Amino acid sequence: GPASLHGASAPGMPGQGGETGEAKPSLDPFFEGRPGPGFTIGAGQPFTKTFEGETHLRDVRQLTFSGENAEAYFSPDGRSLIYQSTAGRGCDQEYVMDLATGTTRLVSTGKGRTTCGYFDWPEADRIVYSSTQAAGDECPPAPDYSQGYVWALYDSYEIYEAKPDGSGARPLTDSPGYDAEATWCPRGGRLVFTSDRDGDLDLYTMDEAGKVSRLTNTPGYDGGAFFSPDCSEITWRASRPEGAALEDYRRLLAQGLIRPNSLEIYVMKADGSDVRQLTSNGAANFCPVFTADGSRIMYASNAGPAGPREFDLWMVGKDGGEPERITMAPGFDGFPQFSPDGLWLVWASNRADPDSHRTNIFIAKWQE
Repeated sequence: GPASLHGASAPGMPGQGGETGEAKPSLDPFFEGRPGPGFTIGAGQPFTKTFEGETHLRDVRQLTFSGENAEAYFSPDGRSLIYQSTAGRGCDQEYVMDLATGTTRLVSTGKGRTTCGYFDWPEADRIVYSSTQAAGDECPPAPDYSQGYVWALYDSYEIYEAKPDGSGARPLTDSPGYDAEATWCPRGGRLVFTSDRDGDLDLYTMDEAGKVSRLTNTPGYDGGAFFSPDCSEITWRASRPEGAALEDYRRLLAQGLIRPNSLEIYVMKADGSDVRQLTSNGAANFCPVFTADGSRIMYASNAGPAGPREFDLWMVGKDGGEPERITMAPGFDGFPQFSPDGLWLVWASNRADPDSHRTNIFIAKWQE
């Protein structure tokens, strides 16, 4: 809530000892012990297959075993995940998993299709997710692939908040068009989300009072945004089509579709200023998140030599440089997020059965 806004926008926010901007990045004491080095994950099962070159990942565990599973994000205490799954249902619903015990519960209503679940920070007294449920209980129709590979941007998506057990769900947005991809500032007070309410897909923030501010206004798909740990910066991925590609983008957008073949990673200050482009490889780069100390950004990309179907996790300094490839397993690896204290990494992968293209949630101890 607003009480936790102290210094949320102060850049740098040094830890104990008042180090300067030149000091080695360090974890803000606020995030220590979330969940802490002594935390034991009982959820899921050890995943014993290893892939040469995955030197940063230790003690990998597979957490889900049926359906399509993605977008797993940590609770503020680092002890739970909210994620989306099709398991036992026709389309995605939101679930929360207790990482100590493996207990999983449905936290969306079971109606419509949901995406982008996230905990309210730092209190974790609410969750947010996007749902099409206001347009009906059924799953919305799958996109029309006759125009190639496209993502559907259902105009019935609205952002909802609910109690952590899923009760008391109420809409936070009510605009014709797409409202989704909401994530909270870890220090509280506001969330960032994607909307086409002004005719293009852009990033907006919403504060606790419901006040909405627009952050981006360049033609193209601005989305998938996450705050830095101190909330001074935002990273996101965007397409910047020009000429005939821009006409194609606008034509598809009018049909509620997007062609996600070229997305680059960007960083900006949380007020929308000082925009910096981190990748320029022409590939599909998406779901960028900051490391726990705020110094680097991890993202998924198909920029590697194996071609457009091979997605891996990559990491790059927030000021640019040469990206480092983190995952080596064949198939899809994406949707990474670090635990608040940086000791664990959760991501979605089809490494368990790459031929089936089934995506499951995995977690590993992070090794620098």
